[in-house]
Amino acid sequence: MFQYQTFLVTGGLGFIGSNFILKAIKERWANIINLDKLTYASNPQNLAELPDDSAYHFVRGDIADIKLLCSLLEQYQPNAVINFAAESHVDRSILSPQDFIQTNIVGTFQLLEASKIYWEKLSPQKREQFRFLHISTDEVYGSLSPAEPAFREDTAYAPNSPYSASKAGSDHLVRAYFHTYNLPTLITNCSNNYGPRQFPEKLIPLIILNALHGKPLPIYGDGQNIRDWLYVLDHCEALYQVLQHGRIGETYNIGGNKEQTNLTVVEKICVLLDELLSKPNFSHSSLITFVKDRPGHDRRYAIDCSKICSELGWQPKEDFNSGLLKTIQWYLNNPTWVEQVQSGAYQTWIQQNYKNVR
Repeated sequence: MFQYQTFLVTGGLGFIGSNFILKAIKERWANIINLDKLTYASNPQNLAELPDDSAYHFVRGDIADIKLLCSLLEQYQPNAVINFAAESHVDRSILSPQDFIQTNIVGTFQLLEASKIYWEKLSPQKREQFRFLHISTDEVYGSLSPAEPAFREDTAYAPNSPYSASKAGSDHLVRAYFHTYNLPTLITNCSNNYGPRQFPEKLIPLIILNALHGKPLPIYGDGQNIRDWLYVLDHCEALYQVLQHGRIGETYNIGGNKEQTNLTVVEKICVLLDELLSKPNFSHSSLITFVKDRPGHDRRYAIDCSKICSELGWQPKEDFNSGLLKTIQWYLNNPTWVEQVQSGAYQTWIQQNYKNVR
């Protein structure tokens, strides 16, 4: 095990969490204890390339299980808790909001409670070093019109979906634990992430994989909804900078400074696929299909990330075109991962291999 830091990461088999763990181990940021419930969006294959060494340990469990949390904190004595665990898909929150309340609000509450109990028992030096980092979303701020300025850290919350409302609730709990109990917390609110290992219900991997199979490329409404896009590895680097140098009790917005309409995103994917997989007399854009808009669909998100840039010196390294090309190439180069996710075979694999894991 590394000698200097240990992180308890929750939800580390999901999209952002797994990319963070891979980068943390590769760059020797810390030992990682990964607590994951192994839901539909958790994929152990996301971390298949991890070296088989003692810097990483997996535990199957729920962040709402406070007894388990207290046991893990006592056993591994982490320097930081990093909370990626969340139900995160807006469409699913519309159909099944109770799952989002349970994980995003109740789960975060139990994680805060366990962390407070653990932190209060630490020596003064270790208490000073400890951090609780909560990863959230720009969706808590609501929707912007085309002319409005981007979301700042002091923008009032105005969530419009059960998902964003549950994340807003969890953010408020984290803030309250800092102000009430002095627990050294940090919150980050990020824009739309994209990159390798993203579950294919999200826009970019859905479009890539549908295009590869000649299926319709669905776009909600008129396709003019605007999002700021952040390459996942840039996000991971930002999180590490916040963890190491952020001011406790503060919120930091993390964005890619790359606002795009959904239609533009899909068209760019089609152009890149036409170049990478050229077919005579065929353009992938011919598969674009407009579908009925979803309820409460926010029109525009935009992140002002000047605070993290000025305070911590972080800047996104990827522009949208370079990040999108890397993303498409990853999906093209990892057909086994794609096949397992699309078929659900990895869930069978989980049941066979993780049935008794703790």
